[in-house]
Amino acid sequence: MVTTQVLATDYSPAIPLTSAKVQNDHTLTRIAFGSCFDQDEDDRIFNVISNQHPDLFLMIGDNVYPENEAYDHSLQSLRDAYGTLAKSDEFNSLRERTPIMVTWDDHDYGLNDAGGDWPLRSASEDLFEYVWVPEGDPRHTRDGIYFSRIIGPEDRRVQLIFLDTRSFRSPLRSSPNPLIAKYLPDESPDKTMLGDIQWIWLEAMLSQPVELRIIISSIQVIADGHAWEAWKMLPKERLKLYNLIKATGAKNIVLLSGDRHSAGLYQRNDITSYPLWELTSSSLNKPRTAFMPKIAPEPGPFRVGNNYHRVNFGMIDINWEDRQVILSIMDGTGNLVQDTTIILE
Repeated sequence: MVTTQVLATDYSPAIPLTSAKVQNDHTLTRIAFGSCFDQDEDDRIFNVISNQHPDLFLMIGDNVYPENEAYDHSLQSLRDAYGTLAKSDEFNSLRERTPIMVTWDDHDYGLNDAGGDWPLRSASEDLFEYVWVPEGDPRHTRDGIYFSRIIGPEDRRVQLIFLDTRSFRSPLRSSPNPLIAKYLPDESPDKTMLGDIQWIWLEAMLSQPVELRIIISSIQVIADGHAWEAWKMLPKERLKLYNLIKATGAKNIVLLSGDRHSAGLYQRNDITSYPLWELTSSSLNKPRTAFMPKIAPEPGPFRVGNNYHRVNFGMIDINWEDRQVILSIMDGTGNLVQDTTIILE
């Protein structure tokens, strides 16, 4: 582990943001998720999500935005951002009635596009765990915030696998011409997305018996049409993920991602015996339309339909009787933008 400075025990104004609890034997039929929430902007999306009555809400990264990401061992700006989120009546109402599970992305990690070489990663993890992780959780005793949970009775088990794509990720390869592309794919064999220990853990998780498996990655996995952060920038690692899914024989996998300030549905038919789908949802209140007056179409060799660039969240509806899973992009008022139906094997 890289030696870093650690926060003092005073995390103020951040406070623990505990939520309603879900029982392990509860049958999940509706899961909402989203990413990229600016605590200083409109928070009404949380009320819209609450009105959908999900069994779970997943916050999958950039859950707050620090005003200043300059090096500061106290992470005061990040702590302030959490303090502001804690004052949101809409968010507090949602977490009182709905169980929330959380991972991070770069901005709530502490620095835009940062990976395992971020000097304050240990301090960031301490703060994240103080805010989001219950006492006694194994995340408090090891590096990284990856975790998994299986919810549901034996014939209706849903496994939620939350990857940590920040703590161990190797530096990305910068493009020599950032006006054309920010990053370039890096084939270096020593580069990693998850780190050795997390890869071993993931293999064990994929070998567990469940009926539906949801893998949460803060950054996009399948998407191939842009030059921003994504698994495509470490192609050997993405292939390793695909090969691991094949080798374990893991069935009924759905990928969730965020980060992009737009939403989309992606599909690969050449990875597993079943279509592998990814649903990207972003942003809860910081959409691309808010800071890009002109949005050029993005190439999408594996995308189904168009990107959606306005406020949105994702929804997963599970019909256990018909063995169907519906993946949906919902707009900022809770109306359907796009969906697809998956048949469980």
